[in-house]
Amino acid sequence: MSETASTNLVRGTVDLLVLRALRQGPMHGFSVARWIRDHSREVLSFEDAALYQSLHRLERKGMVSSSWGRSDNNRRARFYQLTAKGRKRLETEMEAFHTYADAITRLLGPDS
Repeated sequence: MSETASTNLVRGTVDLLVLRALRQGPMHGFSVARWIRDHSREVLSFEDAALYQSLHRLERKGMVSSSWGRSDNNRRARFYQLTAKGRKRLETEMEAFHTYADAITRLLGPDS
C-alpha cells in the first residue's frame, strides 16, 4: 500500500472513531481520547496532535461544533459535539467500515 493510501486510511479511521466517541455526547479532547482507549480495551490510542487535528478537521467540515466549558476538574476546555451532518456521516462511515472489516477478516481467515 502506498504511503498516501495508508495515511488516508489512518486519517479516516481516526475521524470515524472521534465521531463515534462524540455520539455519546459533548466531550473535550482528553475525554474523546480516553473513551477511545477505554472502549478499545487499551488497544487504540492517539497522540494529542492526531486527535486535535481530527477534531479541527471535522469542525471545519461542519461535522462537529465546539464551545468552551469546564471539565470535571474545573479547567477551561473546549467541548465538541456532533452536528446533524456529523451524525449522518458517522452512520455512513460505520456501514462502509464494517463492510471493509468483514472483507479483510475473510481474506485473513484460515481458508483464504
